[in-house]
Amino acid sequence: MIDRAERTLRDVFRLDAFRPGQASVVEAMLDGRDVLSVAPTGSGKSISYWVPAVVEGGLTMVVSPLIALMKDQVDRLTDCGVAATF
Repeated sequence: MIDRAERTLRDVFRLDAFRPGQASVVEAMLDGRDVLSVAPTGSGKSISYWVPAVVEGGLTMVVSPLIALMKDQVDRLTDCGVAATF
């Protein structure tokens, strides 16, 4: 399953590799496990839930405290060809 995640990372999000800690979070999510990921701002948390969402398809709901953050997420996903709204 991590192979599909790495392919999605490259093909959809145009990134060469996961940052430290991202692959283990993605793998756990794709294995159906509950995951809590705590990481600093700018560490790439978004990719940790974007990749499994694209790999698995369907609907993914993200709760965000600020409209500006929601808009940024939607804009970034849309730029990558992923349907998103808030």
